[in-house]
Amino acid sequence: MVNAGVRVYALAPDFDDYTRQAVVRLGAVPVDVSMERTGLSPVRDLGDTMGLYRTLRRLKPDMLFSYFIKPVIYGSIAARLAGVPRRYALVAGLGYIFGSDDRNKTPKRRALRLLALSLYGLAFRACQTVFFQNQDDVQEFVDAGILPAAKAYLLEGTGIDLNVLAEVPPPTSPATFLLMGRLLREKGIVEFAGAAKIVHQKYPDARFVLLGGLDPNPGGLSQAEVEGMVVDSGMEWLGHVNDVKSHIAASSVYVLPSYYREGKPRSTQEAMAVGRAVITTDSPGCRDTVVPGVNGFIVPARDADALAAAMCRFIEEPDLIVTMGRESRRLAEERYDVHKINRQMLQKFSIAT
Repeated sequence: MVNAGVRVYALAPDFDDYTRQAVVRLGAVPVDVSMERTGLSPVRDLGDTMGLYRTLRRLKPDMLFSYFIKPVIYGSIAARLAGVPRRYALVAGLGYIFGSDDRNKTPKRRALRLLALSLYGLAFRACQTVFFQNQDDVQEFVDAGILPAAKAYLLEGTGIDLNVLAEVPPPTSPATFLLMGRLLREKGIVEFAGAAKIVHQKYPDARFVLLGGLDPNPGGLSQAEVEGMVVDSGMEWLGHVNDVKSHIAASSVYVLPSYYREGKPRSTQEAMAVGRAVITTDSPGCRDTVVPGVNGFIVPARDADALAAAMCRFIEEPDLIVTMGRESRRLAEERYDVHKINRQMLQKFSIAT
């Protein structure tokens, strides 16, 4: 957008110095807004929506592009009220409320899901186009009757700069399995630790590396829970890191045993760009990143035994680490080039490049 001559304001809560400077380096103007990322507080959310309305009235943008659940909902509504002429949203996954976890069957979770659908409906009516990253998410809203199919636009993902994340030959010994993500139960952290424990008993040299920080999301694991899994499984937890390239390069296989409602997992796209075979689950978004038997394996969600069996396959047939990793890079070049995806979005925004 900046390179096309557009003045870009980046509205977000909780800017820290690192993020603020990163936004400035991209050529955009960081703007602080109030918004609580997790939880549901009608009074707070209404106040934040009115705050967004006032900010948008002051900035007078020609277009709003929002992503993540609260910005999509409250940002789109505020933009319509503020008279912003063009409004677009990106739904990059549906999150824990729409997950298949047993906890989503409770009356409270069902009520939250119905509320979220109603609010999404208001937001979608305010948007010219809504971008999605997998067909399952499109169908969720079309079937619910709150999104006309013609208003949805399917992208392959957020995209990866393939020049920055270059292909690196994978190590095959010791086999090193990497999982990156927020430490949410729905991301399959427990299953990853369970599989690590199983595989360690058979192949004690194998390594299992977990990257990610604690998260206040309702599905977030506590530090004590994660540390307990480390002790029990032999998994290595390195916490949050800003630059994942070296960790992906040091891995043999990328693992994402998620049953979270992913859009198109960015971490998997990054690992594929570096040339890593993938083990993931038959869950929305996740299953779209793997061609079974070509660049990795798909296993049932919440099944540590099946995950362990797939890991053992790579240890017992190390050539698969190399050949499937090469296929991952090919698929990343074909599907996830950020420049191709950006051009698609800019065309929908009517921004000439």
